Amino acid sequence: MFRALYLEQNADKTTAASIRSLDDSALPAFERNGVTVDVGFSTINYKDGLAITGKSPVVRKWPMVPGIDFVGTVSASDDARWQPGDAVILNGWGVGEAHWGGLAEKARVNGDWLVRLPAALQPFDAMALGTAGYTAMLCVLALERQGVKPGDGEILVTGATGGVGSVAVSLLSRRGYRVAASTGKAAEAEYLKTLGAQEIVDRAMLSAPGKPLQKERWAGVVDTVGSHTLANACASTRYGGTVTACGLAQGMDLPVTVAPFILRGVSLIGIDSVMAPLARRTEAWEGLAQDIDRAALALIARRIGLAEALAAAPGILAGNVRGRLVVDVRQ
Repeated sequence: MFRALYLEQNADKTTAASIRSLDDSALPAFERNGVTVDVGFSTINYKDGLAITGKSPVVRKWPMVPGIDFVGTVSASDDARWQPGDAVILNGWGVGEAHWGGLAEKARVNGDWLVRLPAALQPFDAMALGTAGYTAMLCVLALERQGVKPGDGEILVTGATGGVGSVAVSLLSRRGYRVAASTGKAAEAEYLKTLGAQEIVDRAMLSAPGKPLQKERWAGVVDTVGSHTLANACASTRYGGTVTACGLAQGMDLPVTVAPFILRGVSLIGIDSVMAPLARRTEAWEGLAQDIDRAALALIARRIGLAEALAAAPGILAGNVRGRLVVDVRQ
């Protein structure tokens, strides 16, 4: 038997969420490469908040165990690449949406979806970073692949007090970039400065409709917000700069013109963490293990128990949670 956060769909299409004890036989079966993992930690991400509350049709198969990421130890494997005792991480691949996820004491997944836990990372640290940290590193790597260097100018991070934003601020600062952190939470300015931000930008300056082409300022951008914020970030990026987009907290729309792209050569790079290939995932996790500031991680992450994850979901959606919530699934 194992405990899990369990989602069911009611007759009226609303979601019922509870903590259940399930038999091991309930775990999903795989025709090949199935791997059973004793989960140590998972997290609550924005997508998990949507699934648990039913605020958006994230769940594609019922019943569902949410949790788009986890870290744990292999207990059984039909995949020759993974042996009992191996420490592994999972992010994305539709887990917590179409396949049972990490908010449980056990998970069974396809071995293709797993990444080996870097030796330099403790399991708690891996989920303190989680999909948010992994996504932040994908953004940083994308900026670097586009040739954005620390000496080129400021990097804007939007939604900076969220999970992706917090880790991005820390990573960019550690790599020598000057970071401007955008937030609507003035009380969190010191938190962001402690993570490495050198300037705090009021999100109101970015979140309203703006001119299609604005004063050049940013050498690069990590945007977690979308909508008008992303449009204004593009409009104010310097010639040849790069904007990475990985979130939609403000909205899925993008009210931008072609002006920044054809007059300033700005690049807009989409960041997908769900289906990213193994090589890119491994590069991101190895980079996190090398570059993450443990002191910053202690500020970013807070540990909660499995039952607390239910109550935490609405706060994630409302933007009331700073940093990362790490779920100890055995607590």
